[in-house]
Amino acid sequence: MRPRTEAAIGIGAVILLAALAAALGQRENRPEEQDPRASSYIPGPRGARALADALTRLGVQVQRLRRRPRQLRVEGDSTRRSILAIIDPVVGISSGEVQDILGWHVSPTGGDLLLAGPVSGPIMRCFGFRPDVRFGDSIPIRAPGDWPRVSAVLASALDTVIQDSSRVSDAAITTCTVPPIIRIDTLLKTTTGRVVALRLVRGDMDRQVLLLADAGLLRNRSLRETEAGPFALQLLAGMYGRVIFDEGHQGFGSGGSLADATLAWSLRSPWGWAAWQLALMGVLMLLAGAIRFGPVRPVIQRRRRSPLEHVRALATALAAARGHDVAIGAVVQGLRRRLQPAGQRGRTEDWRAWVERLANNVRSARAKDAARTLQSLTGPGQPPDGVLRAANAVEDVWEELRP
Repeated sequence: MRPRTEAAIGIGAVILLAALAAALGQRENRPEEQDPRASSYIPGPRGARALADALTRLGVQVQRLRRRPRQLRVEGDSTRRSILAIIDPVVGISSGEVQDILGWHVSPTGGDLLLAGPVSGPIMRCFGFRPDVRFGDSIPIRAPGDWPRVSAVLASALDTVIQDSSRVSDAAITTCTVPPIIRIDTLLKTTTGRVVALRLVRGDMDRQVLLLADAGLLRNRSLRETEAGPFALQLLAGMYGRVIFDEGHQGFGSGGSLADATLAWSLRSPWGWAAWQLALMGVLMLLAGAIRFGPVRPVIQRRRRSPLEHVRALATALAAARGHDVAIGAVVQGLRRRLQPAGQRGRTEDWRAWVERLANNVRSARAKDAARTLQSLTGPGQPPDGVLRAANAVEDVWEELRP
C-alpha cells in the first residue's frame, strides 16, 4: 500500500471518530431551555442562576459547592452567617451525605439549611417533615399577587428517630433524631390550607431550617414573572452573609480532567471499545509497515567508472555507428575543454589546428608521441581502431599536462 493511501485511510479514520464523538456528545448535550436542573449555573427558565445573581448584587457572598458535603466542615466560616441551599437535586443524597450535611449544620463553623424540592426529603425527615408530591396535579398558593402553582406540599413526619438502612450491605444503619423546634413559621400555604414553605427555629442552638416543598418557587421563570422573586430575596438577603449552593448534586461535581472522563467513558461504552479496537488496528498497521523482519541486507558496492572508461564507451558507441571521424573529433574536443579555460578558447579555431599547435608546444616525450598520434588521426576515413587509439592518446596527454 502506498504511503499516500495509508495517510488518507488514517486521516479518514480520525475524522470518523471525531464525528462519532461529536454526535454522542450532542446527544447528551441539552439546551439551557430544556435543562430541568435547578442549578445556580443554568440561566434557563428552570435554572436558579437568577437567585444567585440577585444575591451577589445585594452584597451577599455566593459560593458554589461542587465537592462532597464533608468539605463544608473544612471550608467553614464563622465570621458571617451562612446557609446551605439544596434545591431539588438531580443526584440522590446518600445517607452518609445526609450525616455530613447535618454535621456541618450543627458545627460551630456551620450554618442554616434551605431544603427545596421532593428529592431533599431524606434531610427534611430529620427535622420532622416530609414532602407530599401531588402527581399530575398543581395547587395555587394563597397569597396576594401572582404566584406559581406548586405540585408538592409539606406533611408532618410522626417519627422522632429516622433510620436509613439503604447502605446496610456496605456500611451501617444511619440514624438522625428530630431536634427540638421552638418555633415554626408558616411562610406559604395553598388555597386548600396545605403548607408549602416553613421556617423552623431550633431550640438547642442558634440555627434555622427553611423548608420548601416545591423548588419551582426558586427557579428563574418564577423569580422573574411572579411574586416568588421578592419572597426568595426576603428569605436570604439581609439575614445571611454567605449562601452556599449545592452544585455537586446538580451534576456539576468535580469529576477530574477531561482525559479521565473520556477514558472512563471509553471503558464503559461499546462505542468506546470500538474506538479502542480501531486505534489498536491502526497501531498494528503502522508497526507492520515500519518494521523489517530478518537481517539487514548488505548493500551492493558499485565502483564509480573512471573518465577513461566513459571515453572508451563513447568511442565504442560512435564506432558502432560508423562515425569514426566524429568520434575522434569529439574525443579531441573534450581534451581541449579540459586543458584550455573557457576564456582562452578560440571560437572559430578548428580542433585539427589545435592538435597541430599542441604537438609543437608540448615538451614531454610521452605527450609529444600522443599528440602526434592525434595529429595522424585527424584526417578523414579513419579505421575503427582509430577511435580507440585516439582515446588512449587523449588520456596520455591529459595525464602529462593536467594541472
